[in-house]
Amino acid sequence: MRFENILEQMKNRMPERRYIHTRGVAETAIQLAGKYGADTEKAEIAGILHDSVKYAEKEWLKSIIISENMDAKLLEFHHELWHAPVGSYVAKKEFNIDDEDILNAIKFHTTGRAGMSDLEKIIYISDMIEPSRNFPGVEDLRKIANIDLEEGMLSCVQHSMAFLIKKRQPVFPDSFHCYNDLIQKRGKVKE
Repeated sequence: MRFENILEQMKNRMPERRYIHTRGVAETAIQLAGKYGADTEKAEIAGILHDSVKYAEKEWLKSIIISENMDAKLLEFHHELWHAPVGSYVAKKEFNIDDEDILNAIKFHTTGRAGMSDLEKIIYISDMIEPSRNFPGVEDLRKIANIDLEEGMLSCVQHSMAFLIKKRQPVFPDSFHCYNDLIQKRGKVKE
């Protein structure tokens, strides 16, 4: 890993299990970026930083969302979503990341969005399929992601939304917009 010093800083921010996940996301992101012609260094940095505030205090996350005028809809949804946009803010303020693609990859790694860049898709997918993930269907998602980036992203967002719907949890609007955008770009809309 080229950014071992940043990765080392993550050790103090999260439990060992999440640190292993973070390493896995960075490694998977590097591999997918190489496969799909994206910048591997950007993929590594975004992968390392994607969960940098996952274990921050809920009230602090909320205060950043409010003080930085982030999407107020976030506060109507489970606080599990908050670490992504606040993590993007921390990447910029604390780690001096000014690349918008990296910041967006961190910001949208839990919800997705319409018009995602390849790097954003790579981080979203890597977060779901990295080697320590073990849930029904993960092997299929890994296979698809290694064949086609667009189909991999579509499969991952479908899986995420289906999981939330099965649990009777609300789905953040960006996820629906992401799904619709991917379907429409595929030309699968029936007239």
